[in-house]
Amino acid sequence: MRMIKAGALYFACVFGAGFVFGSIRVPLLVPRLGVRVAELIEMPLMLAVIVISARAVVGRFALPSTNAARLGTGVLALGIALLAEFALAFGLQGMTPAAYIASRDPVSGPVYAVLLLLFAAMPAWVGRPRGT
Repeated sequence: MRMIKAGALYFACVFGAGFVFGSIRVPLLVPRLGVRVAELIEMPLMLAVIVISARAVVGRFALPSTNAARLGTGVLALGIALLAEFALAFGLQGMTPAAYIASRDPVSGPVYAVLLLLFAAMPAWVGRPRGT
């Protein structure tokens, strides 16, 4: 149960920050810089949010240092995030998941995919002793 709560909170923190950043990126940066540059500018900020949120959730819920517990938390959060993202793409734009993925920018899209993998892995990565 602790892992489920941790995953839900981790998702909420990162998705909430993404919503705030997107609310700034879309009306202010995209018209001036284009989608690709605007998304690439946002990604380091999202990575910082991911790291901070993962550390906070791991500490707050005192998740065991096992890969299973921490990776499970990250994968659960990723699953919720993908469901939310695809639901929004369908609900707001009428896009299927395949159409949504195909609509991603050819440069920022793959960087975003890597960021999603880091999002899933980060709870397992944070708090590790250095050198391991």
